[in-house]
Amino acid sequence: MTKMYRRFLLASVCSLGFGLAAPALAQGQAGKGIPLRGAILAQVEPAAPAVLPVSPTPGATEKLPPEKEPYWSWFKYNPSVLSTWTISSTPGNPNIVKAVPTRLGLVSPQKRVLVLYPRASSAYDVSITKIFSVFEDKILDAEVTIANFKLDDRAGMEQIQKAEAEGYDLILAMGSESTAWLWSKYKNGKLPVVSVCSKDPVVLGQSPGYDLGSGTNFAFTSLNMPMDVQMAYVNELKPRLRNIAVLVDSKNLSAVETQSKPVIEYAKKRGIRVLEIAVADPANAQAELAKLVPQAAAQMQRNDPDLKNSLFWLTGSTSVFKEIDTINKFAGPVPVVAVVPEIVRDGDSTAAMSIGISFESNAHLAAIYSVDILAGRARASELKVGVVSPPDIAISFRKVRDIGMTVPFSMFEAAGTIYDYEGKAVRVDGANVTKKIN
Repeated sequence: MTKMYRRFLLASVCSLGFGLAAPALAQGQAGKGIPLRGAILAQVEPAAPAVLPVSPTPGATEKLPPEKEPYWSWFKYNPSVLSTWTISSTPGNPNIVKAVPTRLGLVSPQKRVLVLYPRASSAYDVSITKIFSVFEDKILDAEVTIANFKLDDRAGMEQIQKAEAEGYDLILAMGSESTAWLWSKYKNGKLPVVSVCSKDPVVLGQSPGYDLGSGTNFAFTSLNMPMDVQMAYVNELKPRLRNIAVLVDSKNLSAVETQSKPVIEYAKKRGIRVLEIAVADPANAQAELAKLVPQAAAQMQRNDPDLKNSLFWLTGSTSVFKEIDTINKFAGPVPVVAVVPEIVRDGDSTAAMSIGISFESNAHLAAIYSVDILAGRARASELKVGVVSPPDIAISFRKVRDIGMTVPFSMFEAAGTIYDYEGKAVRVDGANVTKKIN
């Protein structure tokens, strides 16, 4: 199993307690702004002549802001991307987007990459932003075409055939649905394929093992951790765990197979009571969760009256985790622990903790795989399943305090992202955030 390791910058903590009686997190010294090296003196200049407004050139079209582009309904990215990439819509086809590094100017790109989207997703927004960032960091001279084929066989095959005919070098499969579709339609195809933002390929039967290459034109990365490793962290958090309620979208087959079933099997083997909360209709998730979550909490109290040894396990089902406010409302004092670190965020709309692999970390690894394949340093068929290790742990101490949860100090140390009792970030991606005090 190929792993990507991170080093965290850990805060020095003199006195920090956790639990109901915990004091506020110790605040670090305020960061000071960098002073100017010298005074800037005003220069008296003659008044510039008035400049008359210039009429636009006939036929010229004004560049639309990204949110006004026709592709914005399914393809979004962080605005920072535009500082290094030029992104263009395709006239007459809102499902095709082109991106080239701004630094290339009029120079033709050396490589061409196709990214296949199955639909819109906030997870894909995070992933593509990271991919653009890594490609730029590695100074990859590549034109990137992003296509939303909507899981339509004809549209998907048209994109693949066009990519082959036009000399593309690699395909990125965005999301588990695209990966599954490409695996069924394009296994052993001409172009190498790298999966991104996709679930465990071993559990899904796409890869023979974590420490093996696929033997095909596919190189896999995974959003999932090995279950034994993930549950070791859960055991550290709740060593006397009696109940675990697994929240999942029943229509999200990849989440069911890789994030729900393995946890259920693991828990049952160890005598932990499992409550399966499967949303039947993703479009009606909020209403369903408003009934299912309080029912589960009530059942937990039968063998755990004070609910200190129970938790809700939130899978990476978008339709479910976007309803975190509803889940929190009815979960009461039971902590919501997510497998997706992005669900832990500032403010109140957050899970208490996450133990898993972030969309961003996975996309970083997928981008590295892509760069290595494009540079000829690796073959897709030989790359082991890419799994980020150690996991991304994120903690919201605002939510932790609200529900009276206790966090082991070792997990605080290992957390890459932490929000304080005010819900403000104090550590992000392993780096401490310096707060300026006026």
